[in-house]
Amino acid sequence: MLEIGIDLDDPWWLVAVFVFDLVIRVAAVIIVPRNRRPTAAMAWLLAIYFIPFVGVFLFLIIGTPRLPRKRRRQQRAINEYIQQATADLDLGTLRPDAPEWFTSLVRLNTNLGAMPLSGDNDAHLISDYQESLDAMAGAIRRAERYVHVEFYILQSDAATDNFFRALEDATARGVTVRVLLDHWANRGKPFYRQTLKRLDAMGASWHLMLPVQPLRGKYQRPDLRNHRKLLVIDGTVAFMGSQNVTDSTYNLRKNIRRGLHWVDLMARLEGPVVESVNAVFLSDWYSETNEILSDEVDEFDLRRSTGDLDCQIVPSGPGFEFENNLRLFLGLMYAAQRRIVLVSPYFVPDESILNAITTACHRGIEVELFVSEEGDQAMVYHAQRSYYEVLLRAGVRIWMYRKPYILHTKAMTVDDEVAVIGSSNMDMRSFGLNMEISMLVRGGEFVDEMRRVEDKYRSLSRELTLEEWQKQPLRSTVLDNLARLTSALQ
Repeated sequence: MLEIGIDLDDPWWLVAVFVFDLVIRVAAVIIVPRNRRPTAAMAWLLAIYFIPFVGVFLFLIIGTPRLPRKRRRQQRAINEYIQQATADLDLGTLRPDAPEWFTSLVRLNTNLGAMPLSGDNDAHLISDYQESLDAMAGAIRRAERYVHVEFYILQSDAATDNFFRALEDATARGVTVRVLLDHWANRGKPFYRQTLKRLDAMGASWHLMLPVQPLRGKYQRPDLRNHRKLLVIDGTVAFMGSQNVTDSTYNLRKNIRRGLHWVDLMARLEGPVVESVNAVFLSDWYSETNEILSDEVDEFDLRRSTGDLDCQIVPSGPGFEFENNLRLFLGLMYAAQRRIVLVSPYFVPDESILNAITTACHRGIEVELFVSEEGDQAMVYHAQRSYYEVLLRAGVRIWMYRKPYILHTKAMTVDDEVAVIGSSNMDMRSFGLNMEISMLVRGGEFVDEMRRVEDKYRSLSRELTLEEWQKQPLRSTVLDNLARLTSALQ
């Protein structure tokens, strides 16, 4: 019987292992830092140097945040088309006397792939979880032509039954219903198969976003996500924000056992901005199906509303060359003159965001940050905590929304006239890996609504002080710092 093995007395195998290890380390120094943040590059290099085989394997699987070349070409094509199609449109009357910095920021967003700024919009917030689901269902029941549904998580359960029945009623009336849901976020979750069967039974046209199905020729980095949440009805009404279409517990046993419930914020929109939200859906539909919905793309029906808000939709994600949401947040932080309020359930900033926040404090700007007292994702929760001390020392007021609720809202207000709401957290995953949608709004009446929501959150939170934080046990500090190191692996 032929035996193949390594002769431990033969020094050549040691030489081969040494040379192989050296080649990996040299190659890593050349390949890993290219076009990558220094912190992320250092984290990957440490992983490869200390656990070489595991580190190399992980880097090959999730080492690049870029979408496949075909999808990047599709994203560029749809961006160029939307810019051309909207170049000569009347996008409503903009509010007068916009600050120079706001005009400059809008130009930045547009240059990076955002929709044009439009005026004459109406936007109202819905902060109650079930009320939001029912409001979307009510709008769907008034649909006459089409309903476009795109959510990171979409589940047919008791809480969302009214939403799904509204879709069923719409298809029964002959309304076209198109649905997009993220593959990896829904795969294996409760009610996944039941949800797809229900979509099939009603006659909806549905597709998975960013599917990881190599046997079907569909593959990209497996931890990329389409994290957007949006709904468009007939080009006249849209909803967008942080809420998924699922029960507030996400129907997960671990959440139910801990009594966790999600707190979210959605915006109901009317006016020209609705077509901007629809353009994001159309681009994602094209990316997943190669189908251009020509009847809707060729004619942007920009309808006025009774509102007076200036709104700009800012999509972001690995299909874009730059981190659009990160640059939007940075621009707003450096432009603030009096006050910044941040709401982010997963707050793991990169150096630029951290510097912008602490710089704002040193400029005398009042800065508040709302986070959850309890976390649902251990690594992110501990990574987030590792930033609390530097924030507190800089003067940031940190409000911790009391457990067992997870404050899932993603929003930002600047001074008294500008706000952002959407699906994007302030963490490196949302900046580099997730496909997100944010809305920039200029209008004091909308900021007033945001302030009322912030006041409600503040009444349900407790303030974290530096004195309390300095009493944290050593084990918590160690966990926080270890999680902080791994957060840069992207």
